[in-house]
Amino acid sequence: MQYKSTLLTAEDIERILRRVAHQIIEKNHGTDGLCLIGIRTRGVPLAYRIAENIAAIEGADVPVGELDITLYRDDLSMVSETPTVKDSKVDFDITGKTVVLVDDVIFTGRTARAALDAVMKLGRPSKIQMCALIDRGHSELPIKANFVGKNIPTSLEEVVAVRLSETDGGDAVKIFIK
Repeated sequence: MQYKSTLLTAEDIERILRRVAHQIIEKNHGTDGLCLIGIRTRGVPLAYRIAENIAAIEGADVPVGELDITLYRDDLSMVSETPTVKDSKVDFDITGKTVVLVDDVIFTGRTARAALDAVMKLGRPSKIQMCALIDRGHSELPIKANFVGKNIPTSLEEVVAVRLSETDGGDAVKIFIK
């Protein structure tokens, strides 16, 4: 792959996550009944960072869970014959709660669809909302994020690479050409 450009720096990402935390609080009229569930891999640290921002803004601790959607993917056979499944970690009841699913990039909508299936196996939330750091377009399903850090129109030949300190040693969003 060939490097094209850097879209977001570490400072940009932190600014976006503060803004998104404010938007989540505003849309939900506070934090009562609110929980965040990060979609593995990079949605998890983003969910924890958003929760930290919510705590700083509202003084409220919002529970955060971790969701592995591997077995819910509709392209599982194309991903691997023996997929690596990591444990989901949602150690709170989501029934009657507002669940905000957090992911790094929304692209075709298929990851979000799989996450919806996985969440519904955990309980019956009153609402499910979607938060994505990047929306790059090209949705194949009628799924849209409620909270978007940045809309980035891309071509199908481009790859959006989100890098986070927790998983990659540093924060940035870059575009590469296949």
